[in-house]
Amino acid sequence: MQFLEALDAALPEGRLVLDPGVVAAYSRDQAAWAPQGKALALVRPEDAEQVRRVVALCAEHRVPVVPRGAGTGLSGGANAVDGCVLLALDGMDRVLEIDADEQLAVVQPGVVNDHLRAAAAGHGLWYPPDPASSPWSTIGGNAATNAGGVCCVKYGVTRDYVLGLQVVTAAGDLVRVGRRTRKGVAGYDLAGLFVGSEGTLGVITEITVRLLRLPDSPPKTIVGAFGSLVDAGRAVAAAAASGLTPSALELVDRYCLQAVDDWKNMGLADLGDVLLLGRVDTGDEQEAGALQACFDEAGAVFSTRSTDAEEAEALFAARRLAYPALERLGPVLTEDVCVPRGLVPEMLSRIEGHARTHGVHIANIAHAGDGNLHPLIVVPAGDDGARARAQSAFEAILDDAIALGGTVTGEHGVGLLKKRGMHAELGEGVLALHRAIKSALDPAGILNPGKIL
Repeated sequence: MQFLEALDAALPEGRLVLDPGVVAAYSRDQAAWAPQGKALALVRPEDAEQVRRVVALCAEHRVPVVPRGAGTGLSGGANAVDGCVLLALDGMDRVLEIDADEQLAVVQPGVVNDHLRAAAAGHGLWYPPDPASSPWSTIGGNAATNAGGVCCVKYGVTRDYVLGLQVVTAAGDLVRVGRRTRKGVAGYDLAGLFVGSEGTLGVITEITVRLLRLPDSPPKTIVGAFGSLVDAGRAVAAAAASGLTPSALELVDRYCLQAVDDWKNMGLADLGDVLLLGRVDTGDEQEAGALQACFDEAGAVFSTRSTDAEEAEALFAARRLAYPALERLGPVLTEDVCVPRGLVPEMLSRIEGHARTHGVHIANIAHAGDGNLHPLIVVPAGDDGARARAQSAFEAILDDAIALGGTVTGEHGVGLLKKRGMHAELGEGVLALHRAIKSALDPAGILNPGKIL
């Protein structure tokens, strides 16, 4: 095929991969229920120039390009489409610069989130966005989906930290958008536009992020155990109403804890039916006490504060392990809705109602402090009826989030799974603006086609 010959000639030896088994392994992310196509080839570039050559050739031959990082996404955003070139950026994994004076880092897209954090810590600095997949997910993928995480209730999401980007456009041009300075208002915020665009507007080949100083005080963890999801939701609403801004406020139910225990033997399932894990990092005992009081006044069966860092970290480690632990039980359909914090109890109540109505089991984890809920619909493998009921519950939860003034995705992105929900949330007028932007930046429609819109 002429295109493949040209692609092979444009790249160093070994960068183009045609082996069907390897290509298939790179053809989907972690959204088990999202469809995938059959890719034509896989390219594993070493640098931005190689990415530029690939995209330029794809533009010339009208071949779709699907960028991907570590493949930890949960919406199908990195899934192959028929006849595409998969552009795997996980090998571009160097931290290029850490400027301690300016408090910024420059990284390639394949740098793993936790690796950036470790590198920054060596300079007394900290990169706050921390998705549950931070030990495996890449900064490029985090930027493409505008990923969030545990600390986002206080410190914000990926877009809040991206200062500048190097991007390959749909025409195969290598451009820089954004800045390195603390302030800058020249022109449109194109860096902000590319963050969260899921590879549909350009391919990110370098990211400049701002860093913070490491907190001076060790964090304190406050644990509250509740008899129901709704009671835990009331504690979240109470914390919001009190003006508290913990550095984390996470919800985990007994089903998730039991799955983690069965896998890692951590001995956490008997702590309660629903746990809230709060964290404060100011060193202020009064703030920790006020958060614990919110738990107690909302009906906590018991509450306590961590006595040492190891105990505190074990609880948050269980929260991070919940999703992979549930995956061991069967296919998981993952939600990512976000509602106003005061409506968290109502949303949790509706989720419980959908579990009963549709006859499915819904486990619950959540970044409860910012209203970002992750109901996890667990389905027995091979049960087509349960799968259909789960899909119906999934769509009903999306509709409820919109009805309560929320959004269908707080941090996972739209990809393939949330397209109907996003269209219902935004409406035709706003969708027309999205299409106009897509058409202007990718007139041939080769960049991650079929995703989002």
